[in-house]
Amino acid sequence: MKNRIFLKLYLAALLIIVACTLTMAVLLRHAWVGMLRGEIETSLRQKTLMFASRVAEAPPASLPQITRQAAVAADARVTVIDSSGKVLADSEANPDEMENHATRPEFIAALHGQVGSSTRLSHTIGVELLYVAVPVPGGAVRLAYPLSAIREANRHIGRDLLEAALVAAFIAMFLAMVATYSISRRLVRITDFAERIATGDLSARIQEESTDEIAHVASALDKTARKLEDGFRALENSRQTLEALLNSMQEAVIAVAPDGRVLWANQRMERLLPGGLRLGAPLVQSLRDPEILTAVQYALDKRDVTVANAAKIFSGRVFDVTAAPMPGGGAVAVLHDQTEVERVEKTRRDFIANVSHELRTPLTSIQGYSETLLDNPDLGEGTRDFLEIIRKNAMRMARLTEDLLVLARVESGEQKLNLQPATPRELLEDAVETFKDRAASRGIELSLMNTATSTVAVDRDAIHQVLSNLIDNALKYGDGGGKVLVGACEAEDGVQFYVRDFGSGISSEHLPRLFERFYRVDKARSHESGGTGLGLAIAKHVVRAHSGTIHVESELNHGSTFYFTLPRQPAPVSA
Repeated sequence: MKNRIFLKLYLAALLIIVACTLTMAVLLRHAWVGMLRGEIETSLRQKTLMFASRVAEAPPASLPQITRQAAVAADARVTVIDSSGKVLADSEANPDEMENHATRPEFIAALHGQVGSSTRLSHTIGVELLYVAVPVPGGAVRLAYPLSAIREANRHIGRDLLEAALVAAFIAMFLAMVATYSISRRLVRITDFAERIATGDLSARIQEESTDEIAHVASALDKTARKLEDGFRALENSRQTLEALLNSMQEAVIAVAPDGRVLWANQRMERLLPGGLRLGAPLVQSLRDPEILTAVQYALDKRDVTVANAAKIFSGRVFDVTAAPMPGGGAVAVLHDQTEVERVEKTRRDFIANVSHELRTPLTSIQGYSETLLDNPDLGEGTRDFLEIIRKNAMRMARLTEDLLVLARVESGEQKLNLQPATPRELLEDAVETFKDRAASRGIELSLMNTATSTVAVDRDAIHQVLSNLIDNALKYGDGGGKVLVGACEAEDGVQFYVRDFGSGISSEHLPRLFERFYRVDKARSHESGGTGLGLAIAKHVVRAHSGTIHVESELNHGSTFYFTLPRQPAPVSA
């Protein structure tokens, strides 16, 4: 890490030094060349003007001598030219061998009375020169200065800049080493701190006394570690509290991962499994009940809550299983032990069945003897009224015991359904035919409406009992509407049957409990009509035994409609 930091710092410093050196080389060279050239040109102008005044006063024969003297004094090449461009004298060449200078730009400017200057390569000596010419009577004088001094100055400047850059590079190397040592030492502390946090040591802390960016990073990491420690402490407390709550539950709880592996289970679940629980292994290795496995798999695949009944973990034990998906993936299953509830329920059903069965014989005897006594014409009026009351109550008790027997058989599953294909119209016509005369005697119009064409697989007697109970209730409690409508139609999940009356309706607070046994909306009227309070409970259990659903819709003064839906008969599979 130290080498990498050193290289990065040193390379950054070198780039800065190189950039600064190049910038200074370009800018300084340009400025230096411009300044030096300007000074040379100014000095050369002054020397040329001084020489021009001397030439103006000297005789023509002395021109070669004063030209050489002026060249030595000015440290420049001196040339005297007449107005035609012919060289009269030159300090470094034979005038007779030199070409005509009439086309030289500085000479042309001098002939026009100006001070002319130009820079070019001399054809005579092969050196780049700066030429300055001024007018004199009969021609012009010119001084030329070589520009090699400027190039030499540039070389000196470049050499000095290179030496300064090398010195700066060595200084940068030293500073990079010092900075690398300081930074790496602090980064090693931060790295050690981060590794301790990564291994789970959230109590690790780091302190930085500096105020630079690294100190800010260390401070932020330290704050993060403190918050993580507080958060994990709170999370651990919550986990322990939740685990204690789940372990104290009477229900068995098990959680599985998205791939079906067991993540966790409470103590109740561990006690239920005879072979023990294998954490991290597939659920099927610990629990072999197909209903539980199917429910858990459904929750994993469909991401929805499902309910099942399991009775194969232990023989004689019954569990209700609720499997639900977990937000982060996976699923959790809760097993409710229903063994005692099932035992009590079975005891209740057996008791009701036994009592009802035992009551049938004495009730039949009471009813028969009361009817026999009523046939005696010598009875007094008071005695006849008492016997009629006995007969009616005996008949009501007989109906009640019969309904209790039917309900007990349906609830326990002892009444096996004889499923046969039937059309909705057949079932409806049979029920309407049974109640046609009773409806006519009450002045109620009993109508049939059927739009269903599908076939349903039903126990005809059981469904006839459901329709009979619903129609009987409609005739009893909906007689104020003068009409009862019985029908069936196609529904999304099967065939929907309905019985609708147009009477006074049922208040909304009674609807949720309407299918409970012995529940009555109007107890006085039910007693007068001879109802047992079990008809709708029987209807509910019969429909459920057919894998159907039943419900009611009602509004005060607008009548009531009872609906039950039966699944369609599957189409036969052709060979």
